[in-house]
Amino acid sequence: MDIYTIIFLALAVFIFLRLRNVLGQRTEDERPPFERAARDVLRGALGSVTPMAGKTLDQPPPLPSADPVVVPDRWKGITETGSALARGLDQIAAADPAFDAQHFISGAKSAYEMIVLAFANGERRALKDLLSPEVYEGFEAAIKEREQRGEKVETRFASIDKAEIVNAETRDRSAQITMRFISQMISVTRDKAGTVVDGNAEKLTDVTDVWTFARDIASRDPNWKLVGTESGQ
Repeated sequence: MDIYTIIFLALAVFIFLRLRNVLGQRTEDERPPFERAARDVLRGALGSVTPMAGKTLDQPPPLPSADPVVVPDRWKGITETGSALARGLDQIAAADPAFDAQHFISGAKSAYEMIVLAFANGERRALKDLLSPEVYEGFEAAIKEREQRGEKVETRFASIDKAEIVNAETRDRSAQITMRFISQMISVTRDKAGTVVDGNAEKLTDVTDVWTFARDIASRDPNWKLVGTESGQ
């Protein structure tokens, strides 16, 4: 070998030894792989994380703690931070991290309209999917009495002017949210001959309803059902 080849080989060996010394060392700030993985989990990187030993994905979510974490302005546009309503919503969110109050309000408005129209049309199957057994029993009894009298109800919504959450709480394994709906509709009841016996077919009526919806927060079923109704002011 000529002198240049020997020089290049000596440089290569020198560089290799220096790199091995540097790359083989661990600084004090560096964490071993399992510590980095734990840190990623705390940040929410759960895509590939399996349950801990003895745990299964079928276990119900934990019930809310007595002092849920308060996030400033979490319920902006719904209620003020620190209010009784905010504390109730905090409890529901602690039990169900996927809970979205604005999404709930939108769904409750749709459910309100669907239930009112299904009741007017006597659609028992639709009502059964949206009501608790106790509420369904009351609705079904009213429909049955109406049918026995040969009466029919005609209902048409003009608008839902307001839909707001007025109360939220958790009871045992149940999350409950009470909504106030203010709407305008035309609703009339006709007898067998088609004569109006209740309501006005030509006049809009202002209606205020206070309805309570609930769901089992220990269940994987995300659906809420109507568990209570009353007229409101």
